[in-house]
Amino acid sequence: MSEEPAVEAVPDEVAVRLDAPTRAVLADPGWRKLHPVTPVLRAWKVVAAVVAVVVGQNVDDILRLELPGWVLTLSVLGGLLALALVGAVYSALAWRRMRYRIDAEAVHVERGILWRQQRRAQLDRLQAVDVVRPLLGRLFGLAELRLEVAGGSGSRVSLAYLKEEEAQRVRNALLAASAGVVVAEGEDAPEAPEREVVQVPATRLIVSTLRSGLTIWVVLAVVGIGVGCWFAKSFAPLFGSAAAVLGGVSAVWQRFNTGFNFTVGDSPDGLRMTHGLLEQRAQTVPPGRVQALRITQPLLWRGKGWWKVEVNVAGYSGESGKGAEQSTTLLPVGTVDELGHVLAIVLPDLGTSEASPLDVVRAGLTGSGTDGGFTPVPRQARWLDWISWRRRGYLVTDHAFLSRNGRVVRGLDVVPHARTQSLGLTQGPWQRRLGLASVRLHSTPGKVSPRVDHLDEHVAALLLREQTARARAARAGSGPERWMTGR
Repeated sequence: MSEEPAVEAVPDEVAVRLDAPTRAVLADPGWRKLHPVTPVLRAWKVVAAVVAVVVGQNVDDILRLELPGWVLTLSVLGGLLALALVGAVYSALAWRRMRYRIDAEAVHVERGILWRQQRRAQLDRLQAVDVVRPLLGRLFGLAELRLEVAGGSGSRVSLAYLKEEEAQRVRNALLAASAGVVVAEGEDAPEAPEREVVQVPATRLIVSTLRSGLTIWVVLAVVGIGVGCWFAKSFAPLFGSAAAVLGGVSAVWQRFNTGFNFTVGDSPDGLRMTHGLLEQRAQTVPPGRVQALRITQPLLWRGKGWWKVEVNVAGYSGESGKGAEQSTTLLPVGTVDELGHVLAIVLPDLGTSEASPLDVVRAGLTGSGTDGGFTPVPRQARWLDWISWRRRGYLVTDHAFLSRNGRVVRGLDVVPHARTQSLGLTQGPWQRRLGLASVRLHSTPGKVSPRVDHLDEHVAALLLREQTARARAARAGSGPERWMTGR
């Protein structure tokens, strides 16, 4: 791996006092309101959701109505206007009832029309801070601030919408308070410096998207539907498969939309990622919040030497669908050198004394058998995995556990010992007959599910005991939640 660059220092205007109590760094610590335009931005979502449900369930009945075109048009427009008014009134009432403030230990949010709700997000449990700028919000200069807090599904705190300048100021305050940085009384925390590490070119993103299995599936489906329509002499096959095809096209577009202008940066605040075409997102993941990491390479990317990196972060564990894809992708498509730069930020020390971290990762990405010091699965595993049994194996370093797998789609999972939640050993009936077993490391729920399948049962049992001891020792010596104060 290339020499790790030194971390840039925090500006002089940020005074870090280890003996001072941590407190919020907003100049005004009182209750704050969201932007007054928020009801307008929320109302259209209500209208869109209702229209999608009503039209989707009653499209046949609507088409069978024998009404003049102008009557049907006025009815639809009147219904949309009524829905917009109802949505605007409800959103306005919700806006009047919502406020937030930040104190020394937590973010407090109050909301609710009929039932009052109070949320409290501990700053020392803060996993990530995202500034999201949707297309419509950017027209008004507004942004949504999303606070990802450890706690599983429903733990996210959303402040939508704020002026972009205020969202940035609050983000800086939250990250400073979470890190334990204290600034002068009555001043706002400045933004920490950032060093850009990787930027994904648009041409590479387009080519990688076209080379993905999802795109190929969509193309083959469209061709198949066209052939079916030609033989059937009707459009019945098209209508029957339209939903599936549109879903595939939407997924391909979403992959491009979220990966557009993807940049990865390093700062004292932690890992920073910015990306998005229509909806722009700026993510900040504080140091030590990455729970597990997966590096994959589809078959059609092999000639280009491209890789994708995904991570598990505790605050993102409750997301699904588009949100999960956006939040857990650390690098949508990158070269080996770019992969090394990213790993230097996320996992600066794998605990490999005899070889460089990048050499170990290379062996995990492309090697097989005992390459790179990996422990392979025994030969009898070929009866359960004919294609990739030679690729399967694991490596334990001083600081992390690496699991290698996949022949068609190469994969490497990396879990720091300190981030291992629990471990499990499983043995199916065929494994029991062959004397094999699988070991699984339980990380925070997410895209990465590290495991080693088809190990010798005695090796698996020993690995389970040893890895349990390593995880316990690593957790006892892990760094502080507020990484700049030693607390």
